[in-house]
Amino acid sequence: MRLGIIGGGQLGRMLAHAAQRLGIDVTILDPKENCSAGQVARQIVGAYDDVEKLRELAAVSDAITYEFENVPIEPLAALDGKIPLRPSPRGLAAAQDRLTEKTLFRSVGMQTADFAAIDSLNDLERECATLNGACILKTRRFGYDGKGQARIDTQQDIQGAWDDLKDNGPLILEKRIDFKRELAIIAARDADGNEALYPVTQTHHRNGILHRTLAPAPVLTDEIEQQARTYVDKLLKQLDYVGVLALELFETDDGLLANEFAPRVHNSGHWTIEGTTCSQFENQVRAVMGLPLGAPTLRGPTGMLNLIGNVPPRAPILSAPDTALHLYGKSGRAGRKIGHITVTASTQDDVTKRVDAIEKIVANQQ
Repeated sequence: MRLGIIGGGQLGRMLAHAAQRLGIDVTILDPKENCSAGQVARQIVGAYDDVEKLRELAAVSDAITYEFENVPIEPLAALDGKIPLRPSPRGLAAAQDRLTEKTLFRSVGMQTADFAAIDSLNDLERECATLNGACILKTRRFGYDGKGQARIDTQQDIQGAWDDLKDNGPLILEKRIDFKRELAIIAARDADGNEALYPVTQTHHRNGILHRTLAPAPVLTDEIEQQARTYVDKLLKQLDYVGVLALELFETDDGLLANEFAPRVHNSGHWTIEGTTCSQFENQVRAVMGLPLGAPTLRGPTGMLNLIGNVPPRAPILSAPDTALHLYGKSGRAGRKIGHITVTASTQDDVTKRVDAIEKIVANQQ
């Protein structure tokens, strides 16, 4: 069996590891030679929109998947019908535009923050008045890890936010939410409609970048957990989705609001490598290759801490109990994800304490 992956970052690297454990051959397409995933698998060096390179990838693959959602969709038409593309280009398209995404959420009964399309300064002024409160102006496409966003707290912020983002294509305005915490749920679905839903997790971001994840989310009510599972199930079915999908949520006093989804394996699910019987990466490979899904059974409370910017010394981390270090073969750079650490424990309190302790170790080594 042969798997093609479009994108050669750390997600592609971890997908390659999972596939190789199952005896599946992996080829990566990425324009950067010796990319993170290309260090552990065969690589075709080429642009994502290069049709000939896409055909070259298809020629050495039985199915193709992606490690990021902003894959150019039009060139994929050259492969459509000739090789399984999982998830489908339709799933990618829904996540590539925030207005399309929010509209999709509403169409299947998922609650979201109030939002409006913005195409001009007049639109922005009018919709800020309509939403009547603090808002966030965002690019509709290509924003990630907090990029492509501008806060609007007062009327005086409107012009500056417009000036910052007006040259980035169509925009969307979202009302800011007074939420209690951020949650996420990872789910896998195969071509026969079978699903594997992972436990709901609590996530915490810094500067728009995921900082840490706790699994399962502490003090989670049955009602909130069921709402998260219902939301992701609706999304999977509506898109006739094949593969792993991540849904980010806000918990409020009135229940859950859907924030965004990623049609791929996701940073909030890295903990599943050590924390479950079948990781998100293995289930992505299984779903894409037409293999039975693995059980997403929780082995025990687990925490994940992202390593951002610099590679810390390994010894202090590896000497900590029940700790796993994952490095992505990347050089250090401000704001860059270069690895993550997973810790496990027998109780949620203990895993939180261990994540706190590891965070201090990392901070002291910077």
